[in-house]
Amino acid sequence: MDKLQLLYVENVITRKKSGVQQTLNFFMRVENISHDKRIDVVWAGEDGVWQTLPASYHSKLEYAQEYWQAQANFQLSPAKSLPGNIQFGLRYQASGAEYWDNNQGRNYSSQADSGIMIACSAPVLNIGFANKLDEGKKNVPVTVAVDKFTDADKITVHWSTDNWRHTHKTQCYFKRNYWDKIALSNARNPNQYGAAIWKGWLRVGQAFRLQYSISVERDGQIFWDNNYGKNYSLSREPLKILILNLHCYQEDNQDYKFSQIAKAIDELNVDVVCLQEVAELWNDGAGDWESNSAKIINDRLATLYHIYTDWSHLGFDKYREGVAILSKFPLIKPDAKYVSSSHDIYSIHSRKVVMAQIKVPYIGRVNVFSAHLSWWENGFAEQFKSLCEWAEAKQSAQVSATLLCGDFNITAGSTGYHLVVDSHQYDDQYLSANSQGVFEKIFRASDPYWQNYLSDDYRIDYIFLNKTSELKVTSARVLFTEQDYGRVSDHCGYFMTFEP
Repeated sequence: MDKLQLLYVENVITRKKSGVQQTLNFFMRVENISHDKRIDVVWAGEDGVWQTLPASYHSKLEYAQEYWQAQANFQLSPAKSLPGNIQFGLRYQASGAEYWDNNQGRNYSSQADSGIMIACSAPVLNIGFANKLDEGKKNVPVTVAVDKFTDADKITVHWSTDNWRHTHKTQCYFKRNYWDKIALSNARNPNQYGAAIWKGWLRVGQAFRLQYSISVERDGQIFWDNNYGKNYSLSREPLKILILNLHCYQEDNQDYKFSQIAKAIDELNVDVVCLQEVAELWNDGAGDWESNSAKIINDRLATLYHIYTDWSHLGFDKYREGVAILSKFPLIKPDAKYVSSSHDIYSIHSRKVVMAQIKVPYIGRVNVFSAHLSWWENGFAEQFKSLCEWAEAKQSAQVSATLLCGDFNITAGSTGYHLVVDSHQYDDQYLSANSQGVFEKIFRASDPYWQNYLSDDYRIDYIFLNKTSELKVTSARVLFTEQDYGRVSDHCGYFMTFEP
């Protein structure tokens, strides 16, 4: 395809009690040749004044291809008329180059209040589709523009909410007063461009993900819009988890760094945060809640999270040191337990883990453990075994996934990591997201030389997902580096997303 292709333009004038308004909507397919790119609609109305309307990213089509959209609304007033009929072209600027889709130099045109004009050669086109399933949405509209086929026999949406294990069919319906009904517009259906609009509704209920394609039947032939062979797909927000070792109040500019952590949680819209080396003043063993580092971070969030924390031992001769879970969703049956044989509060080898069950919307119940285990030579094997046994005891038919999160003090490829691999219970999610080939050789194929693949991997912080879990990792990145929120600890953070 060309670098830039107009798919359709919408030009509608609404006549509501609030006033007369014209809406222009441009939808296009773009080749992703650079992350640093700008796409504009260069257009003029009946006044002949050329203007620039920036487009924005809508959704990913496939590798190196994206959908972009530009939209503008104009209110009629005594001092300002509406654009009316328009002419326009699309401009794409990236890497010092410029590309156009301007109808081969003739510019595109769209008549005022004409509805939809399909600009590509597709006989059927999904229009106005969402790029995600919004919170609380149980019914999804599907609007279909059929080009030149005003006499289509039937339009059907084929859809699934479980990755096509089960399929549904929903018929769309044609109404000549479509534009009048949705926008009090005088646009005709079908219009002067030969585009007819059909509409259907998909009842998805509490589903996390929706996939669908559209078929048009006419004179014994079937025409498809299946998103160029990829099907349309939209989903709820993924489960977002952040893990971070806080370094037990040992950082310079500590207060500022707490604020940076809170800022990251807010901006990334994190759902669950697992913290290690959470500290509060010792106070003769009684602690001091106001100085608790997890509480301080939580207090600085735009909205308070649910919090559960417990401590293991005296840290740096000054603090009660422990672990914590912060969650946007309520914590069900939070619990804490020593996984080390030592419970001595004056020994750094005494290690306590906290856990909670979290009911994640559209995903289900997830057991989350925040752990900080000892080094291999100081009891890691015993502690990891105890943690796994505890996690297994907390498992039930209602639990969709179990996540062991935190600082495990074992480098990737080390003897301790070997123990995790050989347990055949848990998978390394950062590796799964970023090095799928290496992940498969280690956790699926049991490659005898797997340690060679991790020779340059120095991670000791992990999210381990139980192999029987009903989640999959969809992204994983390192956080709190000089490239984002700055260093806030002697550890990096890890931010990961999960879907069913």
